[in-house]
Amino acid sequence: MSQGNLYILSAPSGAGKSSLISALLEQDSSTPKMVSISHTTRPPRPGEIDGVHYYFVSKEEFESLIEQDLFLEYATVFGGNYYGTSLPAIEENLARGIDVFLDIDWQGAQQIRKKVEDVKSIFILPPSLPELERRLIGRGQDSEEVIAERMAKAKNEISHYDEYDYVIVNDNFEQALADLQSILRAERLTKAYQQIENADLIHQLLDK
Repeated sequence: MSQGNLYILSAPSGAGKSSLISALLEQDSSTPKMVSISHTTRPPRPGEIDGVHYYFVSKEEFESLIEQDLFLEYATVFGGNYYGTSLPAIEENLARGIDVFLDIDWQGAQQIRKKVEDVKSIFILPPSLPELERRLIGRGQDSEEVIAERMAKAKNEISHYDEYDYVIVNDNFEQALADLQSILRAERLTKAYQQIENADLIHQLLDK
């Protein structure tokens, strides 16, 4: 069985990353794929389910996992809460041939590149800053102050786009989704992947 591919997807808030991932999982059944479920120490929000949206753990449990080096990456974010990606869970799913997507920021991506050599990274860009702000306002989830903070943070996040293997501009959603699907197909056609996927065929073709 071929190993699954590990993908990093990053974008400023409002660029449409989460919507693209959801659409990819719903519409593309060509290969097995999943989004990694992160661990966090923050309390569950209404409607969130442990093991579905996040693995909700205590600060003590999280720090114990850090000491055991069981996170691929982790960070402290707003409110002092921990967020992290479980290394054993990632390795298990990749070994089963499942493509795993990590929805993380550029800082988490830098941590992962230091630990995983063969990781593919994709950055989602908005078509413009005014459009990004319009999308954030349109969601109706944040105050003006929070939106201003997200916009200020977005410029810093976008400045790291050149650290990624692929860049998709989410101007037209359907086209951006098609671009994302094209990346996945291309990665399954590399020589390294095909040498494993079609090892028997290649052996037969070359056998004298």
